[in-house]
Amino acid sequence: MLQCIFLLSDSGEVMLEKQLTGHRVDRSICAWFWDQIVSQGDSFKQQPVIASPTHYLFQIVREGITFLACTQVEMPPLMGIEFLCRVADVLSDYLEGLNEDVIKDNFVIVYELLDEMIDNGFPLTTEPNILREMIAPPNIVSKMLSVVTGNSSNMSDTLPGATASCVPWRTTDIKYANNEVYVDLVEEMDAIINRDGVLVKCEVYGEVQVNSHITGVPDLTLSFTNPSIMDDVRFHPCVRFRPWESHHILSFVPPDGLFKLMSYRVKKLKSTPIYVKPQITSDDGTCRVNVMVGIRNDPGKMIDSITVQFQLPSCVLSADLTANHGAVTIFSNKMCTWSIDRIPKDRAPALSGTLMLETGLKRLNVFPTFQVGFRIQGVALSGLQLDKLDLRVVPSRLYKGFRAFTRSGLYEVRS
Repeated sequence: MLQCIFLLSDSGEVMLEKQLTGHRVDRSICAWFWDQIVSQGDSFKQQPVIASPTHYLFQIVREGITFLACTQVEMPPLMGIEFLCRVADVLSDYLEGLNEDVIKDNFVIVYELLDEMIDNGFPLTTEPNILREMIAPPNIVSKMLSVVTGNSSNMSDTLPGATASCVPWRTTDIKYANNEVYVDLVEEMDAIINRDGVLVKCEVYGEVQVNSHITGVPDLTLSFTNPSIMDDVRFHPCVRFRPWESHHILSFVPPDGLFKLMSYRVKKLKSTPIYVKPQITSDDGTCRVNVMVGIRNDPGKMIDSITVQFQLPSCVLSADLTANHGAVTIFSNKMCTWSIDRIPKDRAPALSGTLMLETGLKRLNVFPTFQVGFRIQGVALSGLQLDKLDLRVVPSRLYKGFRAFTRSGLYEVRS
């Protein structure tokens, strides 16, 4: 049972406080939390569950906003973390983005959403479709009316019909002239390559996203050609678990609009689409840097938005780096960014230059880690393939489509 939720800005200011039970949590817990962040840095921010002297804390960070929940009783930690993730997703969807100004400008709506999403410390209504019927998203007309009438509430006077339905994520009176359903495979590749060029870890985190605009209450089934490669699967509540357990088929009544049907991981992949080969040598206070980038395994589609980032060590006084393709930028915090975009066919992109070390230091003792970014349209690098998408009752004018998209996640090359 959660007892309180705080929303903190990137400077530690409490933007919103929502007490959830009769036991009041003092704001001093936020001061303790922020003192720990200041003293311990990013390592503390990466801990989702924290034990303070008086409370257990759950935290997630989205777009610089910290969502902090408190409790003093035993509860499943994943429930607290998952609920905060759902709150962040709903607010981002409602307010079309998350930042400090948006939260402050729509304080009433944020408070009303929290009122509906949690009751006496327990999650209640978290489906965006039902919440949209209860509380209208902000727009220019509603803001003008609130100024004129003085009533800033967007709360509906009637209870959504889906709350009494066996499929509470969908209303029953939806009608479309053209019926459409589109399925997207969105994947992120995480990889670690050591200084010898050996692939230490390579896995893909993926999501099956569905955008459904179908009349009535459709019943869909989605099957895969090779479902056995998926691990750590998580499903939207609309998915019936028994068909998946027995035949690895997704059977579901979809919410209206865009939603995440499931997520998965594909582990122990053997190759990456591009290579990054750094070479760093140093002597007599000067360091020579050479970095080459190229295609290792051609995925059959264009690889674009390629970037290479690395943090220059604090002992580096100055840097002179150039590239034969793309642009090199060195920021004031000594972060170097090499923007390549696409690899040309006639030559391999290469970055080279020298680093001047501080006085008295002959060799570089701390070697940078290179963060690689890329994007591939039309390919799922995990190898996962959709087999077919069927509807039990096919409406007239039905359009179906499928897309795949892969981008880099935590892709590190060590030097």
